Amino acid sequence: MMIRRTVASAAIVPGLIVLALIVLALAGFLFAQSTSAQPYGVQQQPFGSRDGRPVTLYTLTNSHGVEVRAMNYGGIIVSIRVPDRKGQFADIVLGHETLEGYIPNPPYLGAIVGRYANRIANGKFALDGKTYTLPQNNGTNSLHGGLRGFDKVTWDGEPLKGKTGVAFTYLSKDGEEGYPGNLKVKVTYTLTDSNELILDYEATTDKATTINISQHSYFNLAGEGNGDILNHEVMINADRFTPVDKNLIPTGELRAVKGTPLDFTTSTRVGARIDDSYDQLTLAGGYDHNWILNRKSSDKGLVLAARVYEPSSGRVLEVSTTQPAVQFYTGNFLDGSVTGKQGPVYKRRYGLCLETQHYPDSPNHPDFPSTILKPGETFRQKTVFKFSAK
Repeated sequence: MMIRRTVASAAIVPGLIVLALIVLALAGFLFAQSTSAQPYGVQQQPFGSRDGRPVTLYTLTNSHGVEVRAMNYGGIIVSIRVPDRKGQFADIVLGHETLEGYIPNPPYLGAIVGRYANRIANGKFALDGKTYTLPQNNGTNSLHGGLRGFDKVTWDGEPLKGKTGVAFTYLSKDGEEGYPGNLKVKVTYTLTDSNELILDYEATTDKATTINISQHSYFNLAGEGNGDILNHEVMINADRFTPVDKNLIPTGELRAVKGTPLDFTTSTRVGARIDDSYDQLTLAGGYDHNWILNRKSSDKGLVLAARVYEPSSGRVLEVSTTQPAVQFYTGNFLDGSVTGKQGPVYKRRYGLCLETQHYPDSPNHPDFPSTILKPGETFRQKTVFKFSAK
């Protein structure tokens, strides 16, 4: 009996060794998989330098693998990677792989724009009895803050504590680009596990000034560089828009979208009417207009601004905001002169923007919602980009 037990035990030992080796191999494989995956949270890496200051790239990754990369130069969102209906990830914003690609960045790819996003007519506005003169960098207009707006400065960056996010801060000094007041600005990007990218804007000033900050990412939900956006389906929660003149400055009229090619109250393919013979489309070369969001007087928080659906991938982008309006722009001025990530050329209408903001040229339209910020007040606005697939 003793001999039989010894033989049986000897026979079991090799099997146990093989099993142990299998377990160790499996553990090694799982460890390799976990270490090769993108870490959850916030990662930082050097991304060059600008004006003698280091530029840092911040990578935000949530528990689902959704990834947002942004840098402190211009607060630029470099990439956003989200899955399609099959779970395949792709980068859905236009941009560049290196810092150098963003200099000088004439289309404002991915940037924070301000001190005043959009256009101010003739580069002038009056405030408290004084006329301020701004650089004219868009014909006779001042556009997106002037020659050196928020998109062309290096911000201070700091990862958020306890959240997957980064805060960018900047002091716009009195007189910068012609604007009055020392303006302290903070823009925060937070990525949630609900696949939401939350943009919080905050500013204070020591002198009355005008302010309108927005985010200028170009989206292509089929994947950046993967053709135009004409098959994207868009809904904009707005019954009115502000028509523009030949310089793309609001005329002051608040026009109903009903019966016009600017009616996106029901989801409509971008290319369905973009080339219609309609004065506003002819002037802008497509969509480049300010839609006035439907908001009840009791709505003080977020309201749905727009929803975008791309049929081939199933990707969906929902935009909610506290802002009064959204500028829907279809990349009409992209002309093939910009080469994007990994080589594709960005041609006309290869991306669309949904710039939540106040109305263009508001400082020169007293009947528009005010964009004046005074000492003792705090400018606060929030926009949420929510990503999903169907």
